[in-house]
Amino acid sequence: MELERLVVVWCPELQQEGDRGEEARRFVQVVARTGELCPWAHPIRLGVCALPARGPARFFGGEEMVVSRLVEVVGEDAHVGVADGLFAAVLAARARLIVPAGEVRQFLAPWSVATLARPELAVTLQRLGVTTLGQFAALPSPHISDRFGADAAAAHLVARGESGELVGLRDRSIERRLRVARGEDPDLGSTPPPYQPGFFGGASAADTRAALSFARVQDRLGIEAVLLGRIRGGRDPAEQAALVPWGSREAGAARTGGAPWPGRLPAPSPTAVLRMPRRVEVVDAAGLALEVSGRGLLNGEPARLSVEGGPWQAVTAWAGPWPVTERWWAVRRRRARVQAVTADGVARLLCAERAQWWVEALYD
Repeated sequence: MELERLVVVWCPELQQEGDRGEEARRFVQVVARTGELCPWAHPIRLGVCALPARGPARFFGGEEMVVSRLVEVVGEDAHVGVADGLFAAVLAARARLIVPAGEVRQFLAPWSVATLARPELAVTLQRLGVTTLGQFAALPSPHISDRFGADAAAAHLVARGESGELVGLRDRSIERRLRVARGEDPDLGSTPPPYQPGFFGGASAADTRAALSFARVQDRLGIEAVLLGRIRGGRDPAEQAALVPWGSREAGAARTGGAPWPGRLPAPSPTAVLRMPRRVEVVDAAGLALEVSGRGLLNGEPARLSVEGGPWQAVTAWAGPWPVTERWWAVRRRRARVQAVTADGVARLLCAERAQWWVEALYD
């Protein structure tokens, strides 16, 4: 059986999707640029797309010219290869090679049996001393199915160059994932539905239109152009709130960090975290500077405070301290926080570090 000759574009940096989700968006652009050169380009899995070699080779004057044009269009970071059958073409792209027609078995021979992505089969073969696809292909075909099973028999045909594709090589969900990355509704397409469901749940047409708009803005201006606020773990108020790109994994759900975070402030959280903490003096009823001991205890009760040399305000209520000891990472860091309300009605979060008090945040 003659195998289809394919050109594969392989992008190693886009193989795994990170929390920010930008790999899928970047791969959408790779597929689009490849499709501009050849309208038959189709994604195989994240970071891998393929196109038939025959038509483009005739149009551009040979496979070498197709590979050269693809590298120009997609970028030098992408690997492009040509071979008979999808499995061999992917490996050819990884190696940046054009495998001559009819020489798939010779090309595959030195590759490890691990490239079949069958860990159990690979371990079994390696224990038998079969470490390469060439050695695997040399085994008698009638014995493969009986001893290793039908899937191994299919892999054996691929190693022999008699079949071009393995089960599992294609990610069947990749088209859906890329439609989401383009801001399209994966079930309804890119056109928003002309209706809006009732009051009791369900996504509305406005949600779909907003998603499309966000995706277009990110496509034009970059992934950081649309950000969402999310809560995550941490001890400092500034650590617990973060802006993350819309559409990323971090944007999908709020996080608490999963850790106990000793020293973390109890609810409610401050409503405004200062970009630059403000220096403050805090004294007790006798006018002595308030201090925090090495054990995280106050030497008195806060009675008055002055922010950056301003007028003294009486402290009408306070809570704490909440001591925090960190080792980020070789230098030991000790801090303690106190919540304080003054006579003017302002509630502040105070932090003591190295005998100095600071205003870190404010409460409504």
